[in-house]
Amino acid sequence: MESKWSKIIIHASAFFAPFLVPIIFFLISSEDAVKRTAIQALLFQVVFGILIVIAIIFSIFLIGLPFLLVFVVVFWIAPVIGIVKALMDEDWNYPIVGRWV
Repeated sequence: MESKWSKIIIHASAFFAPFLVPIIFFLISSEDAVKRTAIQALLFQVVFGILIVIAIIFSIFLIGLPFLLVFVVVFWIAPVIGIVKALMDEDWNYPIVGRWV
């Protein structure tokens, strides 16, 4: 049961502390599933942050606008899907970085 709520907090942290909470849970948790979720969430935030910055730079030339839209939508929707999956006590991998860990 602790694992379920830890995963929910990690996924929800994308909206209030996207880097701090996953690092804290990675350091204090003894469960492998929680550590894996924390690493995935942290990598997801970093990778999509970089992709959004690159898309903003390219949107000057109007090339990056569609990418920016897609990246921002995924950046906000993916943690919500993770919260729902954690509430149902199912494993879920973040897009792009889920298979890295």
